[in-house]
Amino acid sequence: MITDSFDKNSESVISLSDFYDKSDVQVKKCLIIFSKVIYKELKRRFRVKKIACIKSCREDIPVYCFLYRKERIAFYLSNIGSTSAATEMNEVNYMIGATSFIMFGSCGSLDSNKTKNRFIIPSSAYRDEGLSYHYMENSDYIEIKNCKQVSLIFEKYKIPYVVGKVWTTDAFLRETKNQVKLRKKEGCIAVEMELAGVQAVADYYNFQLFNFLQAGDVIEDDDYSNERLSNANHDLIKLNIALLIAENI
Repeated sequence: MITDSFDKNSESVISLSDFYDKSDVQVKKCLIIFSKVIYKELKRRFRVKKIACIKSCREDIPVYCFLYRKERIAFYLSNIGSTSAATEMNEVNYMIGATSFIMFGSCGSLDSNKTKNRFIIPSSAYRDEGLSYHYMENSDYIEIKNCKQVSLIFEKYKIPYVVGKVWTTDAFLRETKNQVKLRKKEGCIAVEMELAGVQAVADYYNFQLFNFLQAGDVIEDDDYSNERLSNANHDLIKLNIALLIAENI
């Protein structure tokens, strides 16, 4: 069973040293970006320098850095999904030495009363994906360890937010009515596609992950609405918040 895949008694066969060299530029803090609009805005707003490149047979992903409040911050445009996002984070760590990652994206709301006009700070994530089971013991949920620290930053700047469980899935087209009801019964207020796997990899390698989300589409009472999804995907306010987090960690 995939839930029994964690092997703590033997080493990996493949190493990142088989594919990458270390970058001459080492940067400790890195933004994981999913929006092409936010990505372009960063490149427009700051003078950026390419410092590394994530290799791919489809299209290489450049890693840039820029100077923010006298500190270098790295960023790249991540692929969607736990496996891609977590593996790319690991590759970036190897190349540029980043150990603190700020990840921010959109999600589906499972409780619009709690998430409307508020950002979501996940406290734990339901492991409905495959990657995390290779990096930690079997469990239903994974704790999001820096939830409290992110919450304190939101408090400091008076940014509206709600804390709650989220559901990480690999199969957004199979978010069935019964599964939605079950996750809501367990207390999940949102559904997304990366967090459980990314947190598991971060924990395994002792990276620090700082995550927040913005609800776009809504799954509630057997109804589905996606009219706010584009705004949630590309809202530039998220970039400003991510920079505040980078400044405060």
